Amino acid sequence: RWPSRAASSRTSSGSAADRPSAYLDALHLLSRRGYSVTECRDRLRAREHADDAIDAAIERLLETGGLDDKRLAQSYARTAVETKGRGRLRVVRELLARGVDKEIAAEAVAEVFGEKDERSLVARALQKKLRGRPQPADSAEYARLYQYLMRQGFTPAVVVASLRRLRLTRDEEVE
Repeated sequence: RWPSRAASSRTSSGSAADRPSAYLDALHLLSRRGYSVTECRDRLRAREHADDAIDAAIERLLETGGLDDKRLAQSYARTAVETKGRGRLRVVRELLARGVDKEIAAEAVAEVFGEKDERSLVARALQKKLRGRPQPADSAEYARLYQYLMRQGFTPAVVVASLRRLRLTRDEEVE
């Protein structure tokens, strides 16, 4: 069993010999969830490991496949689209914030979104946001929906087209 951080700080003097190696710390981190190389490096620095030990640990993890930014990006993009209903722009932005290289993020998002129709994703997001309520009543509600969809990372052209279609359906129901 892995000792908790609080227990290890109480029982040891905190010397470098008492602490686990950077590699073991990284393995412990990765056992909980996936990290990008940048995130893992930052976490190990926060745990006050030496830079050369961090570099060696990262290199070893890259060789063994424990760390893989491409795999992380694909997994994250798939989850963001299928479970959370995010759009392309937001997924790329979040991957970049996690320290994934721009080309790797773009490749992963292109692979995941290659299979998806953005209009159907926007329609699903609208349905989720409206939760069975009647159509938006006024322009302020449409503006809120527009802002919501833009924050979700959908492209402006698709958002505007979807809201226009929603408004046309509402106008036909009124007549």
